[in-house]
Amino acid sequence: MNTTPSHSTHDAQEDMRNQDILIYVNGEIVPRDQARVSVYDSGFMLGDGMWEGMRLYNGKWAFFDEHMDRLFNSCKAVSLDIGMDRAGILDALTKTAAANNMTTDVHCRLMITRGVKVKPFQHPALSQSGPTIVIIMEHSKPAESLHKAGIRLATVPQVRGLPMSQDAKFNSHSKLNCVIACLQAEQAGADEGLMLDPHGFVNTTNACNFFIVRGGAVWTSTGDYCMNGVTRQKVIDLCRANDIPVFEKNYSLYEAYGADEAFLTGTFGAQTPVAEIDGKKIGVLDGAGPMTQRLQKLYKQLISDHIAS
Repeated sequence: MNTTPSHSTHDAQEDMRNQDILIYVNGEIVPRDQARVSVYDSGFMLGDGMWEGMRLYNGKWAFFDEHMDRLFNSCKAVSLDIGMDRAGILDALTKTAAANNMTTDVHCRLMITRGVKVKPFQHPALSQSGPTIVIIMEHSKPAESLHKAGIRLATVPQVRGLPMSQDAKFNSHSKLNCVIACLQAEQAGADEGLMLDPHGFVNTTNACNFFIVRGGAVWTSTGDYCMNGVTRQKVIDLCRANDIPVFEKNYSLYEAYGADEAFLTGTFGAQTPVAEIDGKKIGVLDGAGPMTQRLQKLYKQLISDHIAS
């Protein structure tokens, strides 16, 4: 029986300051225990909304433009009017960070829903009062165990679907597909679920994008069925800029099981090593392998250069 404590890619070091954070709700900044949205809100009722996860380093939001590109493209695609431009969102983020006296090692969840409905039914036209905008910021550092021990994955039956069912590029409030995958993985004794695409190729996990390393080359999925992750793209760009072979391609569990290394990417955890897949140890080291460590260092430098610019 596996006795390794379970964890997820979003495990953070405990910080008691988060019990007293202030939260932005539709232009007001209120104490955590007073932050409320209506039960008629389309996000609560239907998962009708989009969100972004971002990190604050030394007073600057990492890759703000890339996150806003994804948010505004997603909202346009579903005809959700945010009601403010990028400068307005940045102003709201800045005010919320200042109210919380936050400058670095901060994780933000920015949520935009279609707003409060006049009746508890599906049609978007029933949301008539404008969008709901919520900003939650927490003092947040990834738990050290994530990088020392790595994540255990289990391949799950829940797949990332075709774009005409629900395009995985939507970072939507409708996350049931991923929640089911997470439950399936935990019930199989793993930390997170490794999800395949509709054709059976390795795709992503329920929470992060997925990479493997084979023979000095970095592989990831084609991107057709996964979240268009900001950190995912930064890793691909770093490989190309540093003469590391990188491939966006179809590959099966056969290649994943035999990988020299595997890691996950996401805004919160950056690059998190994978320890095993379906009970099979990945690589010969505990924690991050040499390529993962190299990419972690390159990414940290990228962040430093970005916030200094």
